[in-house]
Amino acid sequence: MPTRSKSAIAKTESKQHSSQIQAPKGKLGVMIPGMGAVATTFVAGVEAIRKGIAKPIGSLTQMGTIRLGKRTDARSPKVKEFVPLANLNDMVFTGWDIFEDNMYAAAAKAGVLEPQLLDQVKPFLSSIKPRQAVFDHNYVKKSVREGDDQER
Repeated sequence: MPTRSKSAIAKTESKQHSSQIQAPKGKLGVMIPGMGAVATTFVAGVEAIRKGIAKPIGSLTQMGTIRLGKRTDARSPKVKEFVPLANLNDMVFTGWDIFEDNMYAAAAKAGVLEPQLLDQVKPFLSSIKPRQAVFDHNYVKKSVREGDDQER
C-alpha cells in the first residue's frame, strides 16, 4: 500500500483554504421547461411577493433558516442573510412550451391561482411568452396535432 511522503503531508497541512461566496451581480435568468400550472404558479408567486401582495410562505431562500453551531447556541439566521443570494427583483423568467399561450393565459386555463391574485399579476405574466419547444408526437399519448383544438 503506497504511503505519502512527509513533504506531501506537510504541503497538504500547510495549505489554507478559504472560500468566499461572492455577492450576486446582475440578473438571475430562470428558464422553465413547460409553462403550465406549476411554472405559472411559481412565477406569479415571485411577482406577487415583489409587489408586496403576498408573503414568501414555503420559500426556503426567503424564510428558511440555517442552524450554526449547536442548538443551544441559538444562532439561526435566515438563509438569505447567511448566503448571498440574488434578490427577487433581479429574477427574470423565460421558458419553453409546446403551446403559444403567454403565462397569464396559461395560468388562467390551469385554474390554480385565485382570480383576484391572477388579475394583480396579469401585466407581468402576460409579458412572458414561451420559446418554441421541441416536440415529438411519437412520445406523447395525448398531444395537439395540426388542426386540433389547443388544450392544456
